[in-house]
Amino acid sequence: MPVQDPVIAEQTPAADHTIDQCWDRYSPEEHGVWDTLYKRQMKVLQGRAAPEHFKGLELLNLNEGGIPDFRRMNEKLEKLTGWTVVAVHGLIPNDVFFDHLANRRFVAGRFIRDADKLDYLPEPDIFHDVFGHVPLLTQPVFADYMQAYGKGGAKAEKHGMIENLTRLYWYTVEFGLINTPEGQRIYGAGIVSSQSESVFALEGRSPNRVHFDLERVMRTDYRYDDFQQTYFVINSYEELMEATAGQDFDPIYTRLKGQNDFKASDIVDGDKVYTQGTQEYAKAGGLAKGAKWV
Repeated sequence: MPVQDPVIAEQTPAADHTIDQCWDRYSPEEHGVWDTLYKRQMKVLQGRAAPEHFKGLELLNLNEGGIPDFRRMNEKLEKLTGWTVVAVHGLIPNDVFFDHLANRRFVAGRFIRDADKLDYLPEPDIFHDVFGHVPLLTQPVFADYMQAYGKGGAKAEKHGMIENLTRLYWYTVEFGLINTPEGQRIYGAGIVSSQSESVFALEGRSPNRVHFDLERVMRTDYRYDDFQQTYFVINSYEELMEATAGQDFDPIYTRLKGQNDFKASDIVDGDKVYTQGTQEYAKAGGLAKGAKWV
């Protein structure tokens, strides 16, 4: 739990781990952090983020200034795709997370990072969750993909394959790239909400950029504490939906149990490689050692 937020500390979460956003309790300083992050990201994302992200920001009026009020935002979002955003006290159990997604509820943290730590994020905050994730929930195909992912959680738990399903979320919803007529663009929230990774993911010479393949992704380890060593690229959200929602995952999980995982830096037989990265950033120690990557 983010102890710096007394509004969270004083609430008892509901059975589904939700809390009241208490929008009127945000301070002017907290609204100011949102505005600073928003303006900064809008500059760096020009020519880098997928057009659907900008469209979603516009549809939800997330540029009005200050931290969005979920009640107002949900009125628009629910009319568009049937989704709503609910506040939670912090990280929640897998089964609760999957149930929310399966019922078209996206969980978001209430707290926002400190003004003197704009690039430090011990766990996802409201800027990552709302600015990064919610705009694409205005797009019907991607909204359906997110619900299908949530519905798949129970089967993954039954097979003991949560880690493999997590990798699918990580390399698409959080750190995915998409091909567009103007070139590769970012749609993953973990990149979209990060000033430095927005540049690294598209322009850094260090990471691999490989076309999306479901089982390849589900066998690939990832970096949870630094920039990614490989990014997977889709041609469209329809491709992502068709590759996952229409699948019977039982035989997939059976196959995966008999195969070795890939390292985050691997290029493997069958990959459609857009960029084979140098991996120099990771080899030099990454963020912890101030490695250079462009």
